[in-house]
Amino acid sequence: MLRIKIALLLALTMFGASACSPGGGAGGGALPDDMSMGNASSKITVAEYASVGCPVCAKFDREVFPAFKAKYIDPGKVHYVFREMLVGGGAEVAVAASGFLVARCAGKDKYFAVNEAVFKNQEQAFAAPRETLLDIAKSVGMTEAGFNKCINDEKAIQALNDRVERHSRNDHINSTPTFVINGKAMEPGYHTIEEMDAAIKAAGG
Repeated sequence: MLRIKIALLLALTMFGASACSPGGGAGGGALPDDMSMGNASSKITVAEYASVGCPVCAKFDREVFPAFKAKYIDPGKVHYVFREMLVGGGAEVAVAASGFLVARCAGKDKYFAVNEAVFKNQEQAFAAPRETLLDIAKSVGMTEAGFNKCINDEKAIQALNDRVERHSRNDHINSTPTFVINGKAMEPGYHTIEEMDAAIKAAGG
């Protein structure tokens, strides 16, 4: 089992996968601790509030995100901002929290590679969390000692908890994935590339 702090799990499971009533101000500009891709000067910002422990988020990442990235992020048409959330039950929260901690420890250049790997190996991570996430950490150059230190870093755990709480409280985001385009939230849940196209077009993209 991963040695995630019990207090962390108790604190984070309060953000359950309940229905979301997104706030109008959600997903405006990027915040200092956000992770993002693409042209920061783009007139379109797409913020995705997601958890690497969320099966629906993994489905979007697998089925839609590659086309979305190729069409909008790579050409600089969209500034994509990823905002970390922790929802669901104990296993989902534990895998997501540890995955996000490893992604942050890996650094900005490898952050999205770690997220991608957790999404790809999500079912395996639920069955064998420590082994799966340790393998992912090693794939981006971390040692086992570095991995252990990373997932037990109390300051990093608190910072993650603070980000999740801020997104839930300030942006009224409690369900994943939730996409916010130039401050306007889409209905929480899975969206096809065609639905993303329509929302971006409506935002002036």
